[in-house]
Amino acid sequence: MKTRRDFIKKSALGAAGLALGGRNLSARSYRNIMGSNDRIRVGVLGFSDRFRSSLGKAFLKYAKEMNFELYTICDIWNRRRDEGVAWYKAQTGETIKTARNTDELWEQRPDAVIISTADFQHALHLAEVVRAGCHAYCEKPFAETMDDANEALKAAKETNKVIQIGSQRRSGSNYHAAREYIRSGKFGKIVAVEMTWNVNQPGRWRRPQLVAEIKESDTDWERYLMNRPYEPWDPRKYLEYRLFWPYSSGIPGQWMSHQIDTVHWFSGLEYPRSVVANGGIYMWKDGRRNCDTLTAVFDYGPFDNPDEGFQVIYSSRQTNSAGGTKEWYFSNGGKLDLDTNKVTSEGGLTERHAAEMGMKPFLLEEYDLPQI
Repeated sequence: MKTRRDFIKKSALGAAGLALGGRNLSARSYRNIMGSNDRIRVGVLGFSDRFRSSLGKAFLKYAKEMNFELYTICDIWNRRRDEGVAWYKAQTGETIKTARNTDELWEQRPDAVIISTADFQHALHLAEVVRAGCHAYCEKPFAETMDDANEALKAAKETNKVIQIGSQRRSGSNYHAAREYIRSGKFGKIVAVEMTWNVNQPGRWRRPQLVAEIKESDTDWERYLMNRPYEPWDPRKYLEYRLFWPYSSGIPGQWMSHQIDTVHWFSGLEYPRSVVANGGIYMWKDGRRNCDTLTAVFDYGPFDNPDEGFQVIYSSRQTNSAGGTKEWYFSNGGKLDLDTNKVTSEGGLTERHAAEMGMKPFLLEEYDLPQI
């Protein structure tokens, strides 16, 4: 990736690019972004922990070479604006503009925006960003409700702006190799998928010190709520929003969205045919509304052919870390393990059991995927 043009093209058209409604962004979208000699001014909407620790540093690593500029930081919380200015100074030695809200942000006229706000705000901010004439990189989850997702999709179609959704697996070379291997036919038909994301972290998504320090006057609570029903100021729902519906779905939006995305990507199927789920708050009785333990069972396959398909079992708990994080794909010939990055014949159809039914054995050849 040697030029700014290559960067934009890869963002818009590459394997990590967004596919809205199953359709990849077109070459015309790439051509529409800017002239090849113009510096692209990028605003940050939401100075989050994720932005400061990874997104921002990754951006700055290539910005000068590709003629991008981190131009302004917009956040409704005064503390985050101050932290953003200090962070940028420490990274570059330079100063940066700030904006208290999106009204001020649009007055500053950025060309593109990195959306790093609360989960439930992503789709709504994305719609606002592209309608303001900007291109967008948006953290996952894309949306927490179908209404919000459809509003963002409508805005994307109206404006034809370049949009990319940040989903971790899409950037991993091992995941790209796994997809290529499955789509090549060597793996055989997917018959089952098992996924877990287990931790033992009572403090996960908690911010007790910041909750004690923040005051309503420091931010803009009504702007924060966007289209959610009004309720009085609650610092936990502002800072620990991942624990509270309707501001976040918790486990599904935070973790499952990364993992289940690989099923759609590898199989080419846009949606599950059905899903059932169950969960609860079994351990961490800290006032949260979202589950600390959840299991979901999905049925995937063509909608016009119920005889074809496979099952996905997803489970996650925040109360015991045994099992860790894994994605296991199974065919009749073996297993693709995206934790070890190995394809093996484990569980495949052996000669003995195949012969009993007059069938041929199917055992995958061992294969190592690229490491992350």
